[in-house]
Amino acid sequence: MTTLDDVMALVAISSVSGTEDALASFVQARLASNDQLEVERVGDNVIARTLGQHRTRVLVAGHLDTVPGDVRTATIEGDVLRGLGACDMKGSLAGMLELACRVETRPFEVTWVFYAREEIARAESGLVEVSEVRPDLLVADVAILAEPTGGRVEAGCQGTLRVKITMHGVRAHTARPFTGHNAIHRLGEVLTLVAAYRPREVELDGVTYVEQLQAVAVEGGVAPNVVPDWASCVLNHRVAPDRSRDEASQWLRRYLGDLLTEDDRFEVVDWAPSATPELHNDHLARLVSLSGDSPRAKVGWTDVATFRELGIPATNFGAGDPLLAHRSDELVTLGEVTTFVNVLGEWLRGDAR
Repeated sequence: MTTLDDVMALVAISSVSGTEDALASFVQARLASNDQLEVERVGDNVIARTLGQHRTRVLVAGHLDTVPGDVRTATIEGDVLRGLGACDMKGSLAGMLELACRVETRPFEVTWVFYAREEIARAESGLVEVSEVRPDLLVADVAILAEPTGGRVEAGCQGTLRVKITMHGVRAHTARPFTGHNAIHRLGEVLTLVAAYRPREVELDGVTYVEQLQAVAVEGGVAPNVVPDWASCVLNHRVAPDRSRDEASQWLRRYLGDLLTEDDRFEVVDWAPSATPELHNDHLARLVSLSGDSPRAKVGWTDVATFRELGIPATNFGAGDPLLAHRSDELVTLGEVTTFVNVLGEWLRGDAR
């Protein structure tokens, strides 16, 4: 059974995005101990597969990287491990390694994917890299992404849209502002409207997605004595799975309404697609049942969306409280890791459908 010492062995290996080589090598060596697995490495991504005769293949994936931080501060106190990446997601990775290295009979083939660079721009993702270089390694009928969910199925994920708004004005001397038009003041009206946004709720497959809209960056100004003739902000809109990129951006334009003129600029600078819940899938419905809890919507973005693009039904299920991900007090408990291993292990022993 996975212990907190097993989790600590992973936490102790620094793997900030782009520096996963040492952890990938550790994982590769562990997986190679199981003769039932064919282990391949693509860059800093490690993929292990059983190659039997079962028609159904399931895939379990987790990312190796963490956000920036110092792994030397990690500690174990009783049944709690505190440290960088403990929750997101080395508790789950330790459980995956244990299950992957178990020599046991299962009613379907299993692919284990340990991939790099999830915490940075999607264009850098190791999972995207594998899908482009070796798509055959990701072929599966269903996938589990071991993001921290507190041992509860978190279905689908929301899309994320980033839009840059640039507003124009007329430059003037600050002693005579009436001769110009202050772009920062105009931008303030946009920020006020964004701050007043009331989240839209969407129910799909019995789970509720709550959209969000936030200003995440602001810039502008020319000099301390100049009325600014430009100002900009970046808005981040978290989008429920019932809207596409175009639908989400069109809605945002309408929401901003007359605050934008023809001279202003509305630029989509980033989009990561959403994923529908897929809870009608027999494999995922069985996971919900085994978890002993009702499913909920994944309000953030995860690579469940990447699997959806690959045509693979997928969901989020892992150890750790998702509210602790990326925090300075990040932790995972032995109970959370044990629950993850027990439920996923039972799911892997289930009947192929």
